[in-house]
Amino acid sequence: MNSLGVLMEALASQSINTIKTTLIWLLRTTWIVGTLPILIASLPSQCLNSFHSLLLSFAKRGKIMPSSSHRFTVPQSFFLHFYLLALIWTTTLLMGTWYFAYKVTPLSTESLSYLAAANHLTGGSLVFSLHKSRFSSVDDRFNVWKAVFLLLLMEIHVLRRLYETFQVFNYSPSARMHIVGYLTGIYFYTAAPLSLCTFCVLEAFNFAADQVAEFKVEGQEMVSITDFDLWGYMKPLTRLGWCQWTGAVIFAWGWFHQLRCHAILGSLRERGDRTNKYVIPYGDWFEVVSSPHYLSEMILYAGLLVASGGTDFTIWLLLGFVVANLVLAAAESHRWYLRKFENYPRNRQAILPFVY
Repeated sequence: MNSLGVLMEALASQSINTIKTTLIWLLRTTWIVGTLPILIASLPSQCLNSFHSLLLSFAKRGKIMPSSSHRFTVPQSFFLHFYLLALIWTTTLLMGTWYFAYKVTPLSTESLSYLAAANHLTGGSLVFSLHKSRFSSVDDRFNVWKAVFLLLLMEIHVLRRLYETFQVFNYSPSARMHIVGYLTGIYFYTAAPLSLCTFCVLEAFNFAADQVAEFKVEGQEMVSITDFDLWGYMKPLTRLGWCQWTGAVIFAWGWFHQLRCHAILGSLRERGDRTNKYVIPYGDWFEVVSSPHYLSEMILYAGLLVASGGTDFTIWLLLGFVVANLVLAAAESHRWYLRKFENYPRNRQAILPFVY
């Protein structure tokens, strides 16, 4: 049995590691492919003007998209699709990773002793032993719980965005966005949560599948071992390091200001009576930049990077894509405001206070 267990572990580890390497490579490649065209189009060269205009046509939506340009567009209210997808997908990743972390990678020695005893009482589950052996070091267990923490922050973010789509924003019936921008959003909210947990997501769902198969065999005999323990799930999060909590504070700062700025934008649409009438927004960070909701989005993703410890290049690339994409969109919004309103405050920058 020991020889069989070693063989199974070696084969499973090799397969998962191969898939994980491919997944990480694909995520990093797509973030780079999405960011590079924006950086190239931003270069101060006359020969790139047409390329820059093409990218802007993909990014335009709402007020900055010409009302006559409806080819290859969808209603801006389709933003709802982004956040429904993001909520379902992020919740799935969070639940799977959190369960895996609790069962296989406890941070305390007491939990390790308990799980060892539980494993012994259930006859020495081979499935449990194989998964636990891959995350035997303290650093590996910590990284799994760090992924749980990042997904929890992402969950908080997408929950609010979904709420705002229903309760805050009142999209004009004529507001449109380009189909390329729509598909980019669908991809983003699939890949972004996944980029936060590549370290353990495959192992987590492989473990969940094994647990389901084992439950079908052992049935109710497993129930006493798998009783829900809320504090047991929460306690390891309190043992995370200063990077995680510093990142959470930065995330909360951006999250709170985006909430306020979105409320301001939503109130403008109410005053506009669902027409194409626009007014200048004031309040909060709108006093210094034209797109503070984009600035706060950049800040909260920077918070995720800090909370990750800054050691995962995939999350760096995710942040790079967010920054490049939002700076491009903010610059176009700023130009639109300046063209639209003669009395637009000249002290406002596009997205970075006092800089750009």
